[in-house]
This record gives sequence, structure tokens and C-alpha cells, in this order.
Amino acid sequence: MPHSNPFRIALDIGAWRYNGRLEMAAAPESVAWLSARLPLEGMALHASWSGEAAWMPLEHDVALDEENAVTHPHPGQILLYAGPKSVPELLIPYGFCVFACRAGGLAGNHVITLEDDFSSLSFLGQALLHKGAQTLRLRVVDEGD
Repeated sequence: MPHSNPFRIALDIGAWRYNGRLEMAAAPESVAWLSARLPLEGMALHASWSGEAAWMPLEHDVALDEENAVTHPHPGQILLYAGPKSVPELLIPYGFCVFACRAGGLAGNHVITLEDDFSSLSFLGQALLHKGAQTLRLRVVDEGD
């Protein structure tokens, strides 16, 4: 029986799949919070304020301090935002992104780094713009997966 590696993560959004690593050393409290809720499922939406990014609202109360916080994430850097200026969320940039909400700029905790060739993230962005919300699933990767 395979054993899960808590540092490896799989992100499935619509027809796309990406593998990455949890940023355990840089954001230990945020990664622990997120890991306790895996697998996490929901809908990825196109960001309204942040530019070229997908986001998934979290239906959880999140009480986390900033750690490894980023305001201008690059494609492949997934952020966890705990509030309070906006709703808790995961932000998945696919291009130029400045994390924000209608109340102004935000900083999110960089919790996951995608390691695959994630050049297809731009296609994901186009699908979100032209076809609407896409299913999202975030889970720990099993060995051999």
C-alpha cells in the first residue's frame, strides 16, 4: 500500500493537473492548516481584482498570521489568504498578478510551489475567462502517483 508524502501535492483544475511541493519550512502554520483540510475540493473562479489568476473561496474560518506572505506572486506560487480584508481563499496565478480585493492590496501566504511545467496555466486562465468556473481538487500525492 502506498504511503503519502506530506510534502508533495497534486492540484487538479478542470482538465489540467499540476504537481508541487508544500512550503513547510517557509509557512509552517499555514501549511499545517491547509494539510489538515486535504483533500480540498471546490470551484476555481477567475480573479476579479488580482489580474491573471484563479481563486477558490475557502468555506472555513481561517485564523493565521502572515508568514512567507507575497503580494506579487508568480505563476506556480499558490497563496493561502486568511483574511480579514477579504474572504479566505487560495490564489493560483497563471500570469501577471498583483494580489488584491476591492478593499485594496492583499498579501497571501505562499504555501505551495508547482514544480511541473506549468506553462499550460495560461490555457487554464483562458478556460476560466471563456467557459467559467472549473472544478478544483487539491490533495497529497501518493508514492507512484
